[in-house]
Amino acid sequence: MKTVRVKTDSKEYDVFIGARATKNLPEFLHTHFPNCSKLFLLTDETVAKLHLESLTDLLADFSYDTYVVPSGEKAKTFDVYYDCLTFALQKNFDRKSIVLALGGGAVGDLAGFVAATFMRGIPFIQLPTTILAHDSAVGGKVAINHPEGKNMIGVFYQPEAVFYNTSAISTLPDKEIKSGFAEVIKHALISDQEFYAALLELDDLSRLTEQELVDFLQKGIKIKAKIVGEDEKETGIRAYLNFGHTLGHAIEAEMGYGNMTHGEAVAIGMIFALTLSNKKYGLDFSVSDFSNWLEKLNYQVQIPDHLDLDRLISRMKQDKKSFNGDIHFVLLEKIGQPKVVKIAEEEIKEELQLFKERM
Repeated sequence: MKTVRVKTDSKEYDVFIGARATKNLPEFLHTHFPNCSKLFLLTDETVAKLHLESLTDLLADFSYDTYVVPSGEKAKTFDVYYDCLTFALQKNFDRKSIVLALGGGAVGDLAGFVAATFMRGIPFIQLPTTILAHDSAVGGKVAINHPEGKNMIGVFYQPEAVFYNTSAISTLPDKEIKSGFAEVIKHALISDQEFYAALLELDDLSRLTEQELVDFLQKGIKIKAKIVGEDEKETGIRAYLNFGHTLGHAIEAEMGYGNMTHGEAVAIGMIFALTLSNKKYGLDFSVSDFSNWLEKLNYQVQIPDHLDLDRLISRMKQDKKSFNGDIHFVLLEKIGQPKVVKIAEEEIKEELQLFKERM
């Protein structure tokens, strides 16, 4: 098992990465929370069938109640959030209770927001089961969605620990592997040319070995931990982690949450951001080679034809990096040298049109 230490202004905690990382959870709970009253196990319908029993077997010495929510982005609604709080009150959870988030990024976001707001905040622990969650489970961004925008209702609230059971990844469908791996690619592009070069050696995500995956995930988590450690509340460089997300979130919202995975939308967003980077900074990078590589990995590389450009731009104006209606993108001057840039609406529309025609 490997460990990455996350140090922020509000909290320090460990991310434990390995095939059986959660086997250390009971000892962690006994050591760090000897007065824990009860555990709130929050998971989704898909993960419950695959992994809940093995987790509850580990927790035989603890009192707990389990709440199962819909899978994917359908979990991140106000109604589901409200139902979770109702369940917690009905089951008499208190300030010495701990929330355990078993699942992917959506469950982690929801569970963290529930923990942050129940009785003004109780501890929570992330137990990610997807590749995508290597990004979302670290850094303390917890939220639910609003029809007008993704992750618009939330807080910064750090977990007590992250136990990343990489063996769970073998149960993921291909689209979820692609979704998560897009965030691994993002981490490489904003930080490390050598890391990106290593990723380019891959031509089939289904043939990733567990050791390769652990190594890639550890590198990605270290990159995120370093950035979050310097800028916990996203007042500066943490915005770099949104590379590909300005357009990606807009596509995801316009498609309808759950109809295109987060990572697949971000992959398109990264291609567009790299195209802008070429134009504005003369980035020495072949966007066509990058797109061809993503296609080889079975990513969609085009904005879906039925999406309206004006509506995408309207969505981008609601992005959390936008101010006074000005749209900001994370671009690259070089691989590993990102910066946040304001781009005029007219230019974005023109570039989006060219992008759709070229791709």
